Amino acid sequence: MSKQKVAVITGSGQGIGKVLGERLANDGFSIVLSDINEQTLIETEKEFKNNGVEVTSFVGNVSKLDDQKALVKHAVDTFGSVDVFINNAGIEGEVAPIIEIDPKMVDPVLDINVKGVLFGIQAAANQMIEQKTGGKIINACSIAGQEGFEMLGPYTASKFAVKGITHSAAKELAKHKITVNSYCPGIVGTSMWERLDEKMMKFLGTKKGEAFEKYAEGIALGRTQTPEDVANLVSFLASPNADYITGQNILTDGGMVFN
Repeated sequence: MSKQKVAVITGSGQGIGKVLGERLANDGFSIVLSDINEQTLIETEKEFKNNGVEVTSFVGNVSKLDDQKALVKHAVDTFGSVDVFINNAGIEGEVAPIIEIDPKMVDPVLDINVKGVLFGIQAAANQMIEQKTGGKIINACSIAGQEGFEMLGPYTASKFAVKGITHSAAKELAKHKITVNSYCPGIVGTSMWERLDEKMMKFLGTKKGEAFEKYAEGIALGRTQTPEDVANLVSFLASPNADYITGQNILTDGGMVFN
């Protein structure tokens, strides 16, 4: 069994989740990657192994509690414990005015972004309680969990839910020495924002790339965010330096939403 601490990261086949895995591996964690896309996950696991990372992977759907339980079991069977669990998986869903939202497009966003976090917390917390060693649960929120954004009604609703779940879980799990916090990114240049930009063209009358630029104009620090910026915060939250922080939804957006 590994003596290193173990970090489990959902939605880590690519994008922010992959970078989180790279950063926590550099911090000394054994890494458990998880994603619904098997091929992407296989490629990322191979890349990690080639870089000398102690890593394993698990294909699962975060909106299914049984999959989340199986993910935690896989982590424990492989490395012996779960010390940090990051509910990173999320989707943007439909981009449309509220009066035009397709009812069929609401449930997938809530399933992944809300149920995924809820079930991830449940599976991870039960294991951490059994270990009697405490732990850290870190959720993916967003600036859209702090302020509503046009054309993103269901996504905004899901991220406000994550903010509330983070509060509730932190209060319930503190007695077990489990902290629960969330990171709230802003405008990150990933494939998700590429899709958002394309979807917004229909409603905003913008050209490719213009919606991204429009949303980025208000960033006080004058640049869009990188996945590494997000990883800096998550690295801190996963470290002993954050042992006295719980129930917080922390913005990392370069200065867009102020609270």
